[in-house]
Amino acid sequence: MPEAWVPPDVGHGIALRPWHSGDLDALVAHANDEQVSHGTSDRFPYPYTREDGVAFLAGRVVDLSAPVFAITLDEHAIGGIGVRTFAGERRIGAEFGYWLGSRHWGRGIMTRVVAAFAPWVMDALELQRLQATVLDFNHASARVLEKNGFSEEGVLRRAVHKRGSVHDLRMFARLRVH
Repeated sequence: MPEAWVPPDVGHGIALRPWHSGDLDALVAHANDEQVSHGTSDRFPYPYTREDGVAFLAGRVVDLSAPVFAITLDEHAIGGIGVRTFAGERRIGAEFGYWLGSRHWGRGIMTRVVAAFAPWVMDALELQRLQATVLDFNHASARVLEKNGFSEEGVLRRAVHKRGSVHDLRMFARLRVH
């Protein structure tokens, strides 16, 4: 993997770039939101503290040498997107995830981000398959994926315990077109 990734252009004042220490305040401001954390994995805690942000920006939560980017609007971090590649015989695939500060929901930002990121990361990593899981109640995230050529492949029933409830996980994937 290259040390420095050059993320794809999104446009409309939206950009992707590597996270840096100057993003700490914006990261904590957007991540410390119960609505945001409700739809993410438990690696994304609530409440989200400055210590959580420092750990993330230091690469102790996810591998920041992989394509893991801040989503910025007018140069201010408002969310994140990243990919985790698989290994061994599954190395032709990867899983990705994303989040966006709730004050920016419903504006088409994530749809545009995924439209730029998904084909770029598939080419950059030479992937045959890019997948994402979505909690059963997160209809907006499922729509983002569907609008960007991801197909729902199935449901992992009763797969997640989140905030006192058991949820299904919907599996989406986009395959390389030959």
